[in-house]
Amino acid sequence: MARGYNQKIEQQQAPAFFVRGPSPFARLVFFFSLSLALIATDSRLQYLNSVRQTLMGLLHPLQAVANAPTQLYIVTNEYLVTHNHLLNENQQLKQQALKQNIALQRLNMLALENDHLRQLFQANQALAESSVLGEIMHVGRDPFTKKVIVNRGEAHHIVVGEAVVDAKGVVGQVTRSYPLSSEVTLITDKSLSIPIQFERNGLRAIAFGNGRDNTLDLPYLPSNVDIRRGDKLVTSGIDGIYPAGLAVATVSQIEITADSPFARITCIPTGGVENHKQVLLVSIPHVSFPEIIDVTHPLVGDVPVSKLQMAPSIKPVQPILKTPQARLVSKPHAAE
Repeated sequence: MARGYNQKIEQQQAPAFFVRGPSPFARLVFFFSLSLALIATDSRLQYLNSVRQTLMGLLHPLQAVANAPTQLYIVTNEYLVTHNHLLNENQQLKQQALKQNIALQRLNMLALENDHLRQLFQANQALAESSVLGEIMHVGRDPFTKKVIVNRGEAHHIVVGEAVVDAKGVVGQVTRSYPLSSEVTLITDKSLSIPIQFERNGLRAIAFGNGRDNTLDLPYLPSNVDIRRGDKLVTSGIDGIYPAGLAVATVSQIEITADSPFARITCIPTGGVENHKQVLLVSIPHVSFPEIIDVTHPLVGDVPVSKLQMAPSIKPVQPILKTPQARLVSKPHAAE
């Protein structure tokens, strides 16, 4: 009996010093208020930034170790996918380069033949143009205009009116030129128009930007015009600004109504008007005149000029005036 009584006494615990304390709800309210106060003070005074930075620096190795398996899987998967993609792309580029090399050889032969025919018939020289690679810096903030800014300007010999193209077709036109940048108005802007020509039948027209969406309109064409869905539009080159033959758009929709004598034709631009970042700024085409060397030879008495040095492609002038000096120049209305 005494042994059992002693065990019961040993199992009893000493009573707490404070029998009464705050209730659980009061503790919740206190710590909740303290947390809000600390959050507000930290957002105002930023006194815990250094503590957070130190803790993040100490925990970064642990995070790296924990994320190592996932990163290894992602890198391995990306390597395998990229490797296969590059192999397929390399094979496609080789085939495309072979086809383009064959087409380029034919193009060179046609160009030589064209130059020879122009020389035989004494036709006007073909238009020549140069191009400068540019990159879009930012897009205009006005939602009602379609304009972008490129990183090429007057320092790179960019002038107002130059055409802007990409790998697929015409993108826009330079409307303002600054020292180191230029403003390009896209062909979908409502204030821009471009002379075009249909590849199928050679019909010429003028395309206007819609302004509301990335489409072009062909107004003032009769309802019986020979235009089909899917016809391709290229620059006609008759304005002297856009080089001829550049892809512009494709006819997507033709609407003919009985109450209007004109057809409503909608076209989708061929170039990446709002897709690509790199563009090509093509200079305004100009005629390259043959170079003629100006030589001055005095006349002695009634003896005409003995000889004139000129380019091999220019025929000598038959009549020679008996003047103190004779001069040939390359541009008309400039002879003295």
